[in-house]
Amino acid sequence: MPVFTPSSSRATATTRPITASSAAAMPVDDVLAALGTAPDGLTAEAAEQRLRETGPNAVRSHRARAFPVLLRQLRSPLLILLAVTAVASFFVGERTDAFIIGVILSASIGLGFFNEYRAERAAEALHEQIRHRAVVVRSGRAAPVDVVELVPGDVVELQLGEVVPADVRLTSVIALECDESVLTGESVPAEKSLALAPPDSALGDLGDCALMGTVVSSGAGRGVVVATGGATEFGRIALGLGARHPETEFQHGLRRFSLLLVQVAAVLTAAIFAVNLALHRPVVDALLFSLAIAVGISPQLLPAVVSTSLAAGSRLLARCKVLVKRLVCIEDLGDIEVLFTDKTGTLTEGRIEYMRSVGPDGKASDEALLFGLVCTDAAVEDHHVVAGNPLDTALWEAPAPQRETATRYTRLAVLPFDHHRRLVSVLAEADGHRIVITKGAPETVLTRCEAVPDAAKVALEAEFAAGHRIVAVAVRDAPDAESLTSDDERDLRLCGFLVFLDPPKATARTALRRLDELGVTVKVITGDNATVATRVCADLGLPPGEVLTGADLDRLDDDELAERTAVTTVFARVGPEQKARIVRAQRRTGVDVAFLGDGVNDALALHAADVGVSVDSATDVAKDAADVVLLEKDLQVLADGVVAGRRIFANTIKYVLMGTSSNFGNMFSAAGASAFLSFLPMLPSQILLNNLLYDSSQLAIPTDSVDSELLARPSRWDIGLIRRFMLVFGPISSLFDFALFGIMLWGFHADAALFRSGWFVESLATQTLVIFAIRTRRSPFFRSRPSVPLLSAALGVVLIGAVLPATPFAGPLGFTPLPLAFFLALGLMVIAYLVLIEITKRWFFRTPRAVSPHRVRRPGHRMHRRAARFSFAKRDRG
Repeated sequence: MPVFTPSSSRATATTRPITASSAAAMPVDDVLAALGTAPDGLTAEAAEQRLRETGPNAVRSHRARAFPVLLRQLRSPLLILLAVTAVASFFVGERTDAFIIGVILSASIGLGFFNEYRAERAAEALHEQIRHRAVVVRSGRAAPVDVVELVPGDVVELQLGEVVPADVRLTSVIALECDESVLTGESVPAEKSLALAPPDSALGDLGDCALMGTVVSSGAGRGVVVATGGATEFGRIALGLGARHPETEFQHGLRRFSLLLVQVAAVLTAAIFAVNLALHRPVVDALLFSLAIAVGISPQLLPAVVSTSLAAGSRLLARCKVLVKRLVCIEDLGDIEVLFTDKTGTLTEGRIEYMRSVGPDGKASDEALLFGLVCTDAAVEDHHVVAGNPLDTALWEAPAPQRETATRYTRLAVLPFDHHRRLVSVLAEADGHRIVITKGAPETVLTRCEAVPDAAKVALEAEFAAGHRIVAVAVRDAPDAESLTSDDERDLRLCGFLVFLDPPKATARTALRRLDELGVTVKVITGDNATVATRVCADLGLPPGEVLTGADLDRLDDDELAERTAVTTVFARVGPEQKARIVRAQRRTGVDVAFLGDGVNDALALHAADVGVSVDSATDVAKDAADVVLLEKDLQVLADGVVAGRRIFANTIKYVLMGTSSNFGNMFSAAGASAFLSFLPMLPSQILLNNLLYDSSQLAIPTDSVDSELLARPSRWDIGLIRRFMLVFGPISSLFDFALFGIMLWGFHADAALFRSGWFVESLATQTLVIFAIRTRRSPFFRSRPSVPLLSAALGVVLIGAVLPATPFAGPLGFTPLPLAFFLALGLMVIAYLVLIEITKRWFFRTPRAVSPHRVRRPGHRMHRRAARFSFAKRDRG
């Protein structure tokens, strides 16, 4: 698009309110006057003054706020159960029970708040590093500016693939169309023109306005900003709706697990309460004991353990320059089994270098270079591209005398590039000679040319085989042309080819090998030529397998495509809709799919994938559509994210398996003991204290190391596995509990206080130390060592439990000192228990049913993405 020359007029720093609806019904001159601006934009000083008055152009802020984080901690059903139990204990006079439950509540809420708020602060800092930029004309010069600095009266350029940064009254358009589905739900792009809208125009009738959050799907334009931030049409809707995130697969698994616990707790609580009433025990005692059982079977600090794991993962990924938009998405990274990635910048260096210009005969020729410089839809100033694609930038940055010659041409009309035509054309004039120049994908350009020589086809194939990127250039005379449409891209004469080099990335081979070791299959989706993509894959050691092109895809139905994806690695010359179709077809095979892309033509595929991944240098639409943003476009960084997600899930499952089995065993023992003892086997306060100490030791689990085999493949929630684990290992714990009961009653002739003290110590020791067997499927300590914090926490809690009956706190808690002979018996029992657990563990994980299968995909899983949410959210300034 031609650049306006500076004029003598200058905008003032004053403006009056104006909306897109009112601006649509006003002539452009009236809009400029109302905004106090001019066609060449504001001055830098005026823009700075208005920014102070209107504030940043942002709908929402990513600032971490303590109170909302605190409220989120209170949503857990487990915490609600604890709170109800605490209130009931307080009002029936059991103040000790109420105090212990209060400590548990405070610990869970406090730890969850601390870790999530810390992670929110880290995310806030990372969001500051992600920039959305727009090309703004100020004082007659175009330059990229951060979108949060836009103000009413700014003149902005709109290019293909950009998210419209504010409500803009258009002043010039070239075949401009905008995808407004984010506002209207209409999937067909809206054509834009300069015709005035009627005074009572609705949102869908603003044909001469481009609205914030919509996407430039084709063409280009220029306009003046009339509203920013919350004053835009998008801003009013977004602020009214708020932000509500859908449930991830990880959250879905947690919810199903909580439901399992509720069911088990309900059955045990009702049964124990009925048994105690049948034995004519006081109703209050029976009720409190039953509630303590219900609380005891639930892993009270599970929210804290999960938030601690996610926070640790977010800090790890932050160091790797990975931004995960929500913490729970970290675990989703670990589920990736197939990664579709673009080629440029991921497998290649992404630094496009112009090499040479080749004529139709395959020999060096400068004609294609000259016309290639003229044929661009980018803004060019002082022989430099201000905003354009990497190929145009590389072309104009290359030293060549043709650049001076190219500046003699005047671009009278431009037909911008789009991903359907794969072409850009200009109507240009020099010395009274008017021509149409077309530049684009060779296969497309050649079909519009007359008499293409065989030498040109041979030269083209040779360049493709060498792995080079090729752009074809063709021209024709157009002496009477005044405008330009796609029908004018015909009867062309081939001038030749522009050859570019994008070498393979040095780190890509190592990254591909690492992803393969993690069980992630990498496939390439590219708009480039199939031969070029295959050559790059071969150079990096990635077997290309079969190759499918966009034309091949059109001949396959969905079922056939799903079958072909299993043997295809390279998908070449594909369009935006075809990319999304490939991703959906792969997901139909039952695997989790990630898509890495950075262009506007990648947005649909990012929506369709289980995990959408983009990069900081991507187009705005791609960054907003993604779940994960890489601050460096490197597959090594993505591999780090996969490992972090799997590590978090593995450590969470350690806690779940150990907690549910041990707690179930203890509560089953309590239920059985209460049926034949003349007293409660453990006081409610002792049960709660036991769980508090035990859970506190498990807060170190997120620091634990994870065996390599658990990182090699995705692991998923399997409620059936958890249930079987609980029913197998829980009774083993109960078996040793009943053995202890016999020793205490017949060996030590224990009264109620001594019995409760002995079981308290034994229960705490067995269920805490069993973590060392359950945390790994290997031989503990020999082939898999726990982390130092976990080892210290577990041994420390066992020591506290052992000495507690001999401290001054014993009396209020209902304990009494234990004889030395008890600890000898306890040591033998713990050794026997851990040996039996180890034997059972080896049997359990050898059975086919113990292996977690692929989950059945929930209907609509992740398909909530119907349109990207473009709020240009930044941290509020000032």
